[in-house]
Amino acid sequence: MTETRPKAAPKDAPVHKTESEWRKELTPMQYAVLREKATERPFSGEYEHTTTTGTYVCAGCGEPLFASEAKFDSGCGWPSFTAPVEEGHVDEERDMSHRMVRTEVLCARCQGHLGHVFPDGPGPTGLRYCINSAALRLKPR
Repeated sequence: MTETRPKAAPKDAPVHKTESEWRKELTPMQYAVLREKATERPFSGEYEHTTTTGTYVCAGCGEPLFASEAKFDSGCGWPSFTAPVEEGHVDEERDMSHRMVRTEVLCARCQGHLGHVFPDGPGPTGLRYCINSAALRLKPR
């Protein structure tokens, strides 16, 4: 008799968890940022001044989000990147909170809040992805 095992979900399959599962897996700050759309205080995040070479992945699901080569010091108080590591790894939504119109950046795989993107970055994209450190984990190369 052959045993049948369920197939593992593909790495890029959407991640759906209950709020209690997210709370068990994330630190309180990660939960606040990723699941409740909170923002770290400027200049307080772990990766604000990090220059280590590697890939920044989503702290919620491990999706690769930004390469260290795209990171730059924007002076805004949060890690900033010119572009995601690959097209389709982040989603963008209109954010009208706090009496502002901004573009929110979300992890495409788990829909965790990452930060915002602004059209005032350096070349070649002219974009500044302003991302909370709590939403990221750095995988050094």
